[in-house]
Amino acid sequence: MAEGLTRSAARNIFYGGSLFFFLLFTALTVHSHWYMVNDSTDSAGLTESVKHGKEVWEENMCINCHTILGEGAYFAPELSNVWERYGGHESPEAARSGIEAWIRAQPLDIPGRRQMPAYDLSDEEMQSLIDFFEWTDGINAQDWPPHSAG
Repeated sequence: MAEGLTRSAARNIFYGGSLFFFLLFTALTVHSHWYMVNDSTDSAGLTESVKHGKEVWEENMCINCHTILGEGAYFAPELSNVWERYGGHESPEAARSGIEAWIRAQPLDIPGRRQMPAYDLSDEEMQSLIDFFEWTDGINAQDWPPHSAG
């Protein structure tokens, strides 16, 4: 009986293990893609306006100051729950008006505070951005952000 591992046994273990983990990785990748497409994405609520709002978010580089779902910079507040903070669940029109007024009033020129730049968004861009915030608020973020202030 051989005392150690033979060269052919080591090769078989290497190839067998490599094949096993490659198949496992492929199966997990397919499952993740299936889950994102079928379960975790609210594709019914993903309207053209929401998509355009995401484009407005990206074109104006909002993520350079704000976070959304914890992703982005931490210079300005988290915006994944801005719809809820403005009372969008109770009064959607008031929330729309409040968010729009806040964005249009910038910068506030308050000494010692961080200043949000002024954005000259068209009415369509503004409504699309607010639709994007509303859609983002509906995502199950597993209790993120940890407090309502963002």
